[in-house]
Amino acid sequence: MLSRKVTLLLAVLLFAVMDTSAQSEVFKNVVNNLALYKQKKDLKYLTSAKKSVDSLIKTHQDSADLEKNVYKAVVYSSIVFIDSTNRLKMPPIFFGQVNRLVGQLMADKRSYRYQHQIDFSRRCVANVYLRQGFDYMRISDFYNAIQSFQKAKKFAPEYKELSGYIAYANNKMGNLIDATKYYTDLLKTDSSKAEVIEAASNAFKAIGDTTKALQLLHKGRKKLPEDRFLLLDEANIYNNKRDYGSLEPLLNDLLDENPNNAEMVYIAANCYDHLNKFDKAESLYLRSIELNNLVFEPIYNLGLLYLREAVIKNDQHKGLERSGIWLEKANEISPNDVKCLQLLQIVYLKMGNQNQLEKTINKLKNLTNQ
Repeated sequence: MLSRKVTLLLAVLLFAVMDTSAQSEVFKNVVNNLALYKQKKDLKYLTSAKKSVDSLIKTHQDSADLEKNVYKAVVYSSIVFIDSTNRLKMPPIFFGQVNRLVGQLMADKRSYRYQHQIDFSRRCVANVYLRQGFDYMRISDFYNAIQSFQKAKKFAPEYKELSGYIAYANNKMGNLIDATKYYTDLLKTDSSKAEVIEAASNAFKAIGDTTKALQLLHKGRKKLPEDRFLLLDEANIYNNKRDYGSLEPLLNDLLDENPNNAEMVYIAANCYDHLNKFDKAESLYLRSIELNNLVFEPIYNLGLLYLREAVIKNDQHKGLERSGIWLEKANEISPNDVKCLQLLQIVYLKMGNQNQLEKTINKLKNLTNQ
């Protein structure tokens, strides 16, 4: 989120807003100085433009003149937007003056005649607030970042990315309910950006609303079916909910994207295991162990899978023997896991291995204080 360009895309080129109203001789010096700045990028021309427009406003009648105020707003807002380091030495109250002026013009019903100019001015002001918001974000002052982004939103409500920035800052502050509200607003118009969908999904998951998170992911994956992160998010939700029927259709794509990821392979194996698809589960458990033979769960689950198969098929030799081998490996990784020892107790009992059975029983007694 912070890597995005700070500056808003203005709907018009810099100072092009002045071209249509440059016919009046009164504003000739203002327009010429703005044109010179546009050409030479020298701040002295903005200073000259300000002096020119200020010279036009001397009386109370001048102060109430709509057109003069529109020109003043364009010049003043250009200065606060362009001169971000205040090389022109404007007083501390200057931005507040610009803010109020542009706000008054936005509220003036007569201003429709100068819509392009006012749009330009308000977006300049919004840019300043946006820039401030990102400055606060960089020092992790998320409260003030939110205040700045909300002020920017007032001047540029059409810039939907602001909802994303406000949501992000709320998320960082732990205001998850507010974060989801702004993410929802953003996704009403901007649902094709994977990073936004993923962030919104995470926020909804954090407040326990996995239903809403899934709705967002479904919508996102229809637009972006190739996005691996959205796929992984959806798969993780189903896996955590133990909704293996919904997880199964995602497994082929999940494995194609993560062929050498032991954890992903294990998730697929565990899913097939719960759906009683023995061959697929066995193959993927073995693959997961091949990728990482130090993890307890796939080794334990494979031993349990073989034990269930032995009971179902009444295979008292081969299945029990394979189960015992893998459960013993699991016990080596986690010697005090009670469930693993209990399964080994069953295996040794069925196989008639009295020596190992007694050792296992004694160990369980020590662990459970029985």
